[in-house]
Amino acid sequence: MEELLGITPLEAAAVAIATAGMYGALVVLVRLLGQRMLAGLSTFDLAAIIGIGSVLGRAALGEAPRLVGGLVALATLAACQAAVGLVRTRGWGARAVTTRPMLLMAGETVLTRNLRRCHVVPSELAAKLRQAGIRHPREVAIAVLEPSGTISVLRTGELIDPLLLAGVDGARLVPQELLAPQP
Repeated sequence: MEELLGITPLEAAAVAIATAGMYGALVVLVRLLGQRMLAGLSTFDLAAIIGIGSVLGRAALGEAPRLVGGLVALATLAACQAAVGLVRTRGWGARAVTTRPMLLMAGETVLTRNLRRCHVVPSELAAKLRQAGIRHPREVAIAVLEPSGTISVLRTGELIDPLLLAGVDGARLVPQELLAPQP
């Protein structure tokens, strides 16, 4: 029974190192591929996420997973998440870990270059516009791919406070007539 549950201190260290390494690799992968990777899961995205989880689990727990090894891996993931949370509160850490929001539409103009940079296809943007109740592109003030991977859509009619665009990549492309005047 002990061989099914327990692990040696050296094995526990190996599980922790492997788990932290895989966590770091996943963070880098998401930074390289963009936040779109984790949002609005299509069938292909879901298959990739399941595969990534499988690879991470196998690499972290090794050939013969044990209960204590799983607990060490879970504790390591929680510690990594807490560490990233702390790093995000620092200016340099936020830039290193968090992806900036990206403007996808400025008024009724679709920014195709930004769509390509974020790996968003026009049909995904159109679906998000429909979900937001948009019936025509002229109803769109802005559409932004958020760091979480979701797409936010603001309608025309009310002026946008420029503070809401702080840190948005491409914010300078928003037509001035859609922006509230600065005090």
